[in-house]
Amino acid sequence: MQAFKHESHLRNLKLSGHVGFDSLPDQLVNKSVQNGFVFNILCVGETGLGKSTLMDSLFNTNFEATPSPHSLPMVKLKAQTYELQESNVRLKLTICDTIGYGDQINKDDSFKAVVDHLDAQFEAYLQEELKIKRSLSMYHDSRIHICLYFICPTGHGLKSLDLVCMKKLDTKVNIIPIIAKADTISKTELQKFKAKINEELQANGVQVYHFPTDDETVQDINNSMNAHVPFAVVGSTEFIKLGSKMIRARQYPWGIVQVENEAHCDFVKLREMLIRTNMEDMREKTHTRHYELYRQKRLEQMGFTDVDSENKPVSFQQTFEAKRTNHVAELQAKEDEVRQMFVVRVKEKESELKESEKELHAKFEKLKKDHAEDKRKLEEARKKLEEEFVEFNRRKSQLATSHTLTLGKNKKK
Repeated sequence: MQAFKHESHLRNLKLSGHVGFDSLPDQLVNKSVQNGFVFNILCVGETGLGKSTLMDSLFNTNFEATPSPHSLPMVKLKAQTYELQESNVRLKLTICDTIGYGDQINKDDSFKAVVDHLDAQFEAYLQEELKIKRSLSMYHDSRIHICLYFICPTGHGLKSLDLVCMKKLDTKVNIIPIIAKADTISKTELQKFKAKINEELQANGVQVYHFPTDDETVQDINNSMNAHVPFAVVGSTEFIKLGSKMIRARQYPWGIVQVENEAHCDFVKLREMLIRTNMEDMREKTHTRHYELYRQKRLEQMGFTDVDSENKPVSFQQTFEAKRTNHVAELQAKEDEVRQMFVVRVKEKESELKESEKELHAKFEKLKKDHAEDKRKLEEARKKLEEEFVEFNRRKSQLATSHTLTLGKNKKK
């Protein structure tokens, strides 16, 4: 059979009338709205930087997060899932917080718990994907779509912990660096701090998430927002009356910091980029870039490959059959080895038992011989005793006869 060759140049045809497939976008929108959306956020940062407060501010609700202590011996991750609804759109939101991050004296392994959590979510999705009976449509996707990395507003650049952790995470998750509690430093210091952070990230090869600029509809705004990274944000759970409106703000003796005022902080920019403009891109990049990289490494670890030694395509089934054949051969070899070891041990045990039997038989013959010798000696002693007894009786009778004759002679006299 002659193989069908796909032409690289496709013919463009004109329709003579309306068909109806222009409703596909509407169908997709309706299906997506019906199924709802999933978005998972990982907040990484030291205790007390306002991670929970910022989440409350971003989604305009109260997640009722409990304060974290500073005394934990190791970093723990706590994930909580919420159901949110806005208009007719449902969002299943998971917020994962790092508890005790940066509180330990030895911070060498602070990033390990975060990396393990990301890998665990990838592994869970991979195992579901590899099942014979898959239910990905019903499966709760717990893969992290964005990591908000909270930077302490020191004004002196990044800490070693920040650089090491972000470098470990940049191939596993989309990272957006955030300067927390940005109202604690002046605007001049803030701009220098942002430049210092970007310089250190670039010098250490840390890849942070860049808002996509390939879509013309969001190209201008994303280009503008990429220049504002890292975002300097302020969060608040308090509302203050300003004029006739209640606004989310922080009250200080010297004035008010308005959370949603772009002249005061980058909170509005972050919310616009994170939720309103690029949420779907973050979800897509998590699947097509970070998960695919993890999946590729895991399948290579399992021994699967796309090409053989001759660079020819190899199907998943061929690889599986080859691995199955090798596995069966290894099991057979192991079984033969175990059987051979069993035969050797049985022979050794038989030899030991034969030696023991010989020893027991020798002991038995010796005991038998000793018994016969003792019996012979007893028999000889018995015969000797009987002979002595007969001799004793003979002498006794002889003595009695002699005594009787002597008495008779005396009477005759």
